[in-house]
Amino acid sequence: MMRKILSLVLVLFLHFFYAQKVPNVSVINLNNEKVNVSEIDSSSPVVLTFWATWCLPCMEELNTINEKYEDWQKEARFTIYAVSTDDARTASKVKTVVKSKGWPYTILLDSNQTLKRALNVNSIPYLVLLHKGKIVYSHVGYSSGDEDELIAKIKDCYKN
Repeated sequence: MMRKILSLVLVLFLHFFYAQKVPNVSVINLNNEKVNVSEIDSSSPVVLTFWATWCLPCMEELNTINEKYEDWQKEARFTIYAVSTDDARTASKVKTVVKSKGWPYTILLDSNQTLKRALNVNSIPYLVLLHKGKIVYSHVGYSSGDEDELIAKIKDCYKN
């Protein structure tokens, strides 16, 4: 219960007090190509979800979104970038996990935690919704049903 209250407070703070700009930070994708997060086209909603191979709630969130992803794409166009925060010890597992799960997401590797620090991410799973170059929603943790709030927020982007 306390976790939900803290999440709500964080969401309200982010929503009402400021819309943070996307940081000018580069990470790499699974092809070892540099991707500058501030240059990601967010004219349509973009989800950045921070995860790690050892994080069970992260895996649950990504698997649940994957189950609904195809249907959600019919409702609202958006892109998902799954940002692995695995460090040098566990980063080698990322490709294997992604392949075994069959996730359709673009995978980014933030092994040095540069993007994570730039966005003040303290714990994972952590989800950020970008639209038109700004962070319009963020969420810490994962509980069953959180994905319904995410798709609602994505749809809200099309109302504004």
